[in-house]
Amino acid sequence: MENANPSAHACDDVSETQTQTHLNGRRFVLFLYVTIVVIAGVFGFVLGEVVDMGAAPRLFFLITLPPTGVGFAVYGVGTIAVVLGVPLSLVAALSRRAEE
Repeated sequence: MENANPSAHACDDVSETQTQTHLNGRRFVLFLYVTIVVIAGVFGFVLGEVVDMGAAPRLFFLITLPPTGVGFAVYGVGTIAVVLGVPLSLVAALSRRAEE
């Protein structure tokens, strides 16, 4: 007789499924974050090469970047990564704390 309580296995299966779904959710959010940052870099590069912007971008009002495709790509990636990354990391930290 293996286990007299079949509901014990069902509980383990549910817990494992919830954990897997939770990990898939975090992976999806990370994938979405990286995708948005990459798109910002591509758009920055394309706009910097195609459109004459004139003034050089300043990353965080401190670092002057060249007014080229690469400069605008770095500006787009840096800005979007920080603007989305800071709140996302705070939400992730709070959700881990809430789980405990």
